[in-house]
Amino acid sequence: MANHNEKWTKAIRERTAKNKSALLEQLKKMPILQIAFERAGHSRSTYYNWRDEDKEFARAADEAIAEGEALITDMSESQLISLVREKHFPAINLWLRAHHPKYKEKVEITGHLVHEQREFTEEENELHKEALRLAMPKQEPPHANDGTTTGTTI
Repeated sequence: MANHNEKWTKAIRERTAKNKSALLEQLKKMPILQIAFERAGHSRSTYYNWRDEDKEFARAADEAIAEGEALITDMSESQLISLVREKHFPAINLWLRAHHPKYKEKVEITGHLVHEQREFTEEENELHKEALRLAMPKQEPPHANDGTTTGTTI
């Protein structure tokens, strides 16, 4: 009976490894989770269970998604450049805003600063002194016979 269970467990592990690999390949091609799940034939909950149970799979999935995003970015830039070559103004505008400082979106901030200076109240001064006293490490009293002093008094 144990031999049958071992074979069953081994078969499940192999099938799971194959399914994980298939999902990772889909994520490299299409980094949109739902589409990758549908193409690989797995559910969102299965994916998140695998991530929780297998940190190596989670790392590999993150890398596959990054690779897929890089692929889509390359394809998008290629299409954008094609549109620029065809003198498509929105593409030209987008390219310039993203790649040339002269055309970047700018935000202008205007305002008026007023600096008011006031004296601390007696209560605020006392709180400040107490905070400093608590923040300072305990100081040893100066040695009477050696002529040196250490620490400060607050």
